[in-house]
Amino acid sequence: MVATMIAAQALGFRHSDTSPWLFENLSFSLQPGQTLALLGRNGRGKTTLLKCLAELIRPTAGTISSDGPLGYVPQHFVTPFAYSVFDVVLMGRARHIGMFSNPSAQDRLRTAEVLELVGLSAFSGRAIGTLSGGERQLALIARALASEADILLLDEPASALDFHNQALVLSMLRRLSAQRGLTILMTTHEPTHALQIADRAVFLYGSGKVEEGAIDMMCTEEKLSELYSLSMKRLDYPTGGTTSSNIVADYASMDR
Repeated sequence: MVATMIAAQALGFRHSDTSPWLFENLSFSLQPGQTLALLGRNGRGKTTLLKCLAELIRPTAGTISSDGPLGYVPQHFVTPFAYSVFDVVLMGRARHIGMFSNPSAQDRLRTAEVLELVGLSAFSGRAIGTLSGGERQLALIARALASEADILLLDEPASALDFHNQALVLSMLRRLSAQRGLTILMTTHEPTHALQIADRAVFLYGSGKVEEGAIDMMCTEEKLSELYSLSMKRLDYPTGGTTSSNIVADYASMDR
């Protein structure tokens, strides 16, 4: 029997007893190595759902269970200090370092290992603020990996990145899932990104309505058009013996 790494049962959230549900009756489960994409328009509850799963806020209804440590990667990371990349990643070892203790040689070794894994060894001495957006995202992913998390939760990991850095981050996530068996949950505004790396998707339509399923069954033109209240087109094309897909919005449809 395959283990379940993280599961939600009848999950729901609203800000008060009189406010509308952001989402409700959401259930899903993920196995080791699976990736789930959370999609929806702004304000539909993607980040709130991710924070519930990360145990940063309490859901209004339902339960969450996880079988392994969680690593949370926020969309933005701002520090008033010029920490080095190495020190930022070393912060991920906090759960393994005793109160009032200093990082051990093993903590530093693990930090160096994950920097090598994400391709940032050459940047370890640089200030985190001097990195590009994609490199900074990789450093935050490395920090989560340094914690020895089995489950990564990422809030729009490719947001505001150029095409090269988007590819850099998405390639890293795909590799971590396939080679390390990490379970990944990520919010995104890009259905194409979800198609590239996710196994399953959750659509948050608003007013509590949610839908979950296999990525190919979810990312249809009909469902995406309903999700974004805009005509969406899915373009499938052959690449190297497989089929790739791209999702595009028909903006002209808004004028009709």
